[in-house]
Amino acid sequence: MATKKKHKPVTKPANRDIVITRNFDAPRALVWKAWTEPEGMMRWWGPKNFTAPVSEIDLRVGGKYLSCMRGPDGKDYWSTGIYREIVPRERLAVTDSFADEKGNVVPATHYGMSGDWPLELLVTVTFEEIGGRTKMTLRHSGIPEGQMRELTEAGWNESFDKLAEYLAKAAGLRAA
Repeated sequence: MATKKKHKPVTKPANRDIVITRNFDAPRALVWKAWTEPEGMMRWWGPKNFTAPVSEIDLRVGGKYLSCMRGPDGKDYWSTGIYREIVPRERLAVTDSFADEKGNVVPATHYGMSGDWPLELLVTVTFEEIGGRTKMTLRHSGIPEGQMRELTEAGWNESFDKLAEYLAKAAGLRAA
């Protein structure tokens, strides 16, 4: 006599990814440079009213980045990560962690955030050229639910607004 197996209910894990797609009126090579060269990153990194006074990039698999976002109140927020995948002009995958000014990984609590924030997240960005324009898709994986998730998504969108402005100026200078 066959026995029936008890099946556990299938539960889906909470979606812990933020996915944002933006189209930029700039060639893919220019958008790629804005992500991979410190001078470009410093022009757009961080939400509205934030600046990026420091950007160090060692663009190779296993290489690190170290960035600083400075808030309007003058407070610095450092982040670091390791490049996991680089397909020039097509794809970047890099870990993402809060850091101190020396690049040491610190918990989110270092910046007054909740303790459920993972020490390491993953950011994957793809770049697709469409008729001289660029479709960019960002996936920020591992972000916990809650207010910080909403703030992170808003921060990315504000950063991408600044990126669009930077690219428009840079594309205009190249065309002139």
